[in-house]
Amino acid sequence: MARFSSIALSLLRFATGLMLALFHGLGKVNGALGFFFGDKEWRFIQGVANLGFPIPVVFASLSALAEFVGGLLLAVGLFTRYASAFIAINMAVAVYSHLVSNTRYELALLYFLISLVYLFKGGEGVSIDSFIRKGKV
Repeated sequence: MARFSSIALSLLRFATGLMLALFHGLGKVNGALGFFFGDKEWRFIQGVANLGFPIPVVFASLSALAEFVGGLLLAVGLFTRYASAFIAINMAVAVYSHLVSNTRYELALLYFLISLVYLFKGGEGVSIDSFIRKGKV
């Protein structure tokens, strides 16, 4: 039974990380690249500024990295706890911003809760972290 639990948690980690990276982080990273290297407007910066963050360009960039790079790291199970902490902080801010703007917060809350699971559990099961611990990498 423990094996099925491990497989299920690995699948959840992989799917959550991949969805976060591709459906949320990739668009933000593309916006950041266009802003920094293509002279394009990145509207996400204004949203971050509206939340009261100082240096909104830096915090918007960190958010994009949390979702894209953090999501990819979570998906493969590499530095799982660190990636999960980075994602959890980002998603806590996202939940807050959705609550303040009276918009739907359920998805951000779901990402937040799942990232907390892997923050405490780490990359068990099928993960690069697990292979490193076992000396197979």
